[in-house]
Amino acid sequence: MYNDFVLIGPAADPAKVMGKDIVAALKKLNDGNGNFVSRGDKSGTYAAELRYWKMAGVAAPAFSGYKACGCGMGPALNMASSTGSYVLSDRGTWLNFKNRADLAVLVEGDKRLFNQYGVMVVNPAKHPKTKVAEAQRFVDWVTSPAGQGVIAGYKINGEQLFFPNATN
Repeated sequence: MYNDFVLIGPAADPAKVMGKDIVAALKKLNDGNGNFVSRGDKSGTYAAELRYWKMAGVAAPAFSGYKACGCGMGPALNMASSTGSYVLSDRGTWLNFKNRADLAVLVEGDKRLFNQYGVMVVNPAKHPKTKVAEAQRFVDWVTSPAGQGVIAGYKINGEQLFFPNATN
């Protein structure tokens, strides 16, 4: 399945980043036009954020408004909400987030924001306590038409969070 990343920020958009270009948006933020909250952890979202900064010509963000929290997506969104900062989030977490204050989706639709999810059974040779049969049943279900239907049907406020794309 997949969803996408979105750049969230103050609805008034003081950095003027609104649009479809994540790289242009991050360049504006790096130029000192706004505050940015980073997860700053080892998550997939943080890895994507670092790729986008690199595309923007920023090896390691160090502008004064950049804050790495070393936290999960929920706390990062809370920090952005309470400080009027920008933050990169996956759309599913954003849709489920309730403490929005005046935050809004400002950058979306850039093909580089595509966020693929996968499922696999871990290697039992490396993780001997793995319940291989049960894990395989889960993988088989998630990638089956029934599992893909459940993924497609999962919505918050009528908006679909994930889009199935398994190929068997």
